[in-house]
Amino acid sequence: MSSVKLDAIDKNFRVQTSIQKQDVRFYDVREDVFRVYGVFWENGMFRRMPEAVAKQVNKGVYGLHANTAGGRVRFVTDSPYVAIRTSYTPCRKPHFPLTGSSGFDLYTGIGDDCRYAGTFVPPVDVEDGYESVIEFADTRQRVVTINFPLYSDVQQLFIGLQQDAILQRAPDYRIEKPVVYYGSSITQGACASRPGNCYPSLLSRRLDCNYINLGFSGSARGETVMGDYLKQLEMSVFVLDYDHNAPHLEKLTETHSRLFHQVRDANPTLPIIILPRPRYYHRGQDAQRFEVIRQTYLEAKQQGDDNVYFVTNKQLMQFVKDDGLVDNTHPTDSGFFNMALAVQPLLQELLKN
Repeated sequence: MSSVKLDAIDKNFRVQTSIQKQDVRFYDVREDVFRVYGVFWENGMFRRMPEAVAKQVNKGVYGLHANTAGGRVRFVTDSPYVAIRTSYTPCRKPHFPLTGSSGFDLYTGIGDDCRYAGTFVPPVDVEDGYESVIEFADTRQRVVTINFPLYSDVQQLFIGLQQDAILQRAPDYRIEKPVVYYGSSITQGACASRPGNCYPSLLSRRLDCNYINLGFSGSARGETVMGDYLKQLEMSVFVLDYDHNAPHLEKLTETHSRLFHQVRDANPTLPIIILPRPRYYHRGQDAQRFEVIRQTYLEAKQQGDDNVYFVTNKQLMQFVKDDGLVDNTHPTDSGFFNMALAVQPLLQELLKN
């Protein structure tokens, strides 16, 4: 891993800041020395899928595709602190902590040594961006991962480090080919208290694997155009977490198996994990919807598919039951942790191969 002094990246680059650090220098995360995962920069902002494709899916997906759920920037530094300065469009919801919908959080280390270091907490009146800094207890070289907000559109992100610090590219994930998640607001991360607490992020840290979060709040409806996009992605495992957003039982029946087969036909040996909505006790049409989803799995198994897997709603909420929900729908942090515990043994085994 080659290292560079920060001044060597761009000697003329300066960012105006109110952070009280005389030796701070800010650098654009789009510089090659940073590794950005889960999102890419296109037409003035970071996005989870191409804008042109999102427009074809539905209005909700188009409105949400630039929400940066699953976005991460990784690097190695010996700076005694890390600051951020961001330009973005924050999201406020009554049942969702601002630190989750609109905050960034930071982890150090990788694999078993990966640990939470702090949250860049946005001010309660944040409008179009903010600054924040996290101090470390000592000065040493660290692998740093910063998670982007779950429900905000990020136009710019600058990283502030001590002027004389060393900056290196981060090492690869143990599994670089991403796990791809497609689903609803729950997949996107509502209502985790911070980005690192949604279940795809928890699994990524525990298993040291890259991932792409294609959760779309209220808008994951299994359209054919969405299936056409999903099926061509390079992925190690596909998690089909699509249930909540089909507007009615008939629509779920029409689309769920079809979407599964779109991905399967293009990827005959790809491991696919199917999840229902994570509600321990069925209510309303939950039981019927569960059977629709389970039937996709059973029919695939009957047709000889040995690479399809199913996790039940009770497994997803086994320990917390419906206490793991904010509003009878969206998980709390404990709910997401339970989801990760349920999926982890299966995903870990699949990633061995």
